[in-house]
Amino acid sequence: MSKRNKLKKFDDILKMDHVYENPDFENPQLIHKEGVVVDRKGKWLSDHFKNTNNFTLELACGRGEYTLQLARKYPNRNFMGLDIKGARIWQGATIAEEENLQNVAFLRTRIELIGLFFAEQEIDEIWITFPDPFLRESKSNNRLTSNPFLDRFKPLLKKDGIINLKTDSTELYDFTMETLSERTDIELIYTNDDIYASDLFMEELEFKTYYERMHLENKKSIKFVRFRFK
Repeated sequence: MSKRNKLKKFDDILKMDHVYENPDFENPQLIHKEGVVVDRKGKWLSDHFKNTNNFTLELACGRGEYTLQLARKYPNRNFMGLDIKGARIWQGATIAEEENLQNVAFLRTRIELIGLFFAEQEIDEIWITFPDPFLRESKSNNRLTSNPFLDRFKPLLKKDGIINLKTDSTELYDFTMETLSERTDIELIYTNDDIYASDLFMEELEFKTYYERMHLENKKSIKFVRFRFK
């Protein structure tokens, strides 16, 4: 992608009502449409979505494919895709705007900073769809199901809030299962190392991202873990 094209996409998303950014990671400001600084922590439902419906985050959302598919299926729930790549978010945000999906928003920031922009018990559910598995052992704390990230997510979830991981990576799946088994505050709800080998556990697993379709073409099995904090 050319620098000019990327800059145009960055400019485009800052004209959209449903996109927020934290461009300076040293400064916890949240930037909304036309560069306006806003505070949404603890107020996403009241100040953005204007309702009291359930609120789901998709982390490392990429193009926002899962966010969009969930939003279409559940119009009475709210969904937000979070990613660091603005050019990727542009694709999902543009589709949401074209389809007038009022229950979709996007946030560009680092996932490590999630606690700066969401309040305790503000989130009902988290989806982690085909994240970078960070295969090098030295990068294990960068995995989104590592203890440092789980500790960040825990206070943001409502009581009985759910976390879902969908991945093609055997390494990430095994790491996740080991990590969860060592914690005393986790309740496993469902786990499967090949979800398409039998009937799907839940309808949401039917949704496929670009990367999932590519993994399936390469004969990789898709793994899924669903859990919550006790």
